[in-house]
Amino acid sequence: MSAHRHHDPVLMRAPLYSPEPDEILSDEAISNPQQLYARLRQDAPLARIHASGVHTVANWSLIEEVLKREADFSANLTGVLYRGPDGQPQCFELPSSRANEVIATADDPQHAVHRSILQPAFLASQIKAMEPLLRRWTTATLQPLLDAGSGDFAAVAEQVPARAVAHLLGLPQEDLPQHRVWAMMGGDILAGQITSERLEFLANETANMSAYLGKHLDDALAHIDDSDTAPILHTLARAVVSGEVDREQALGMAVILFGAGGESTAALIGSMLNRLAQAPDMADQIREKPELAPLFVEEVIRLEPPFKFHYRSVRRPCSLGGYELVPGDRLMLLWASANRDPERFSDPDVLRLDRKHSRQHLGFGRGLHFCIGAGLARLEARIVLEELLADGRQPGCIAGQPPVYARSIFVRRLQHLPLELT
Repeated sequence: MSAHRHHDPVLMRAPLYSPEPDEILSDEAISNPQQLYARLRQDAPLARIHASGVHTVANWSLIEEVLKREADFSANLTGVLYRGPDGQPQCFELPSSRANEVIATADDPQHAVHRSILQPAFLASQIKAMEPLLRRWTTATLQPLLDAGSGDFAAVAEQVPARAVAHLLGLPQEDLPQHRVWAMMGGDILAGQITSERLEFLANETANMSAYLGKHLDDALAHIDDSDTAPILHTLARAVVSGEVDREQALGMAVILFGAGGESTAALIGSMLNRLAQAPDMADQIREKPELAPLFVEEVIRLEPPFKFHYRSVRRPCSLGGYELVPGDRLMLLWASANRDPERFSDPDVLRLDRKHSRQHLGFGRGLHFCIGAGLARLEARIVLEELLADGRQPGCIAGQPPVYARSIFVRRLQHLPLELT
């Protein structure tokens, strides 16, 4: 890559990073994105991708600036980067929809309304009350793998979060197989490259999920549970009745929670187990000092954020990092890059259990759009870690069976994680 910084005080368009404008969509960037991110931080913290109108933002300081400038940069998801028919990066324009502009992709004041509706379900006391249930699900899901001594641990990473998000929404647990499929496809539209066959599958399953959630939302509207511990679908039903949101927005919030709450936590758990398998000394340290478990989880979140970036769209002509931006431009805020910025972290590429302020990273976003389910994700990951380590054996990689990442520039999720216990 030969992109360079511009030092002239006159504003200019952000530099193209080259010589391979599609590098961000490459298999190498999916399996090992940190090499690309390091070059971007060094050579072009703000870089325009080919002629797509999408710009990567790679260092901590610029991302922090963007998050403080909501008047300039909107969270609305209006377009996504993908590989066009000519093989080059392009921006796929998304149709405007009230159902798409909810919670994570809404701006204030709408975002504040959505967050206030959902926040009670994610209070620390509510999440803590789920711990016994999460442990039962975790032990039940782990047991076949523990009995066999090996297997694909992606099943654990996917099933526990799918159960948790269904429980929060108030959906029947017997529908787990379908919930698991839907929970793992939330990031597909942002993956950067998707086959026509997968796109057709995604369209059909999204329609099925919307119909399913819509039915359960309508059931809640017909028989609203007004208790403080009512499932989220009933909370959304109350918000519809009160006029805070309409049915389309309520359904959009349920869809977002299903995908974000399932896939992001599955990504975190998979990355955590993969890290553990590659560092047997970590397992021994945590067994000796169980209080290190949350610190280990936090370092995995920093080093391997479940979502590698989120988009912002440019609202009005403005500048960032000495370059001009125009309405219609999009920014990719590279959380995964900023979390390894040497200007922010010492030994940024090293998993350390002695970091001070261990939660001061961008693994769950930052500011107004900080992940509402962060506490639940941390709890699920810690429980999986504790229950696996309680077995006493060391998880390790299986020779000839490497982990397989989802083919996505957006989510850092292992689709297959073959491990053996020794």
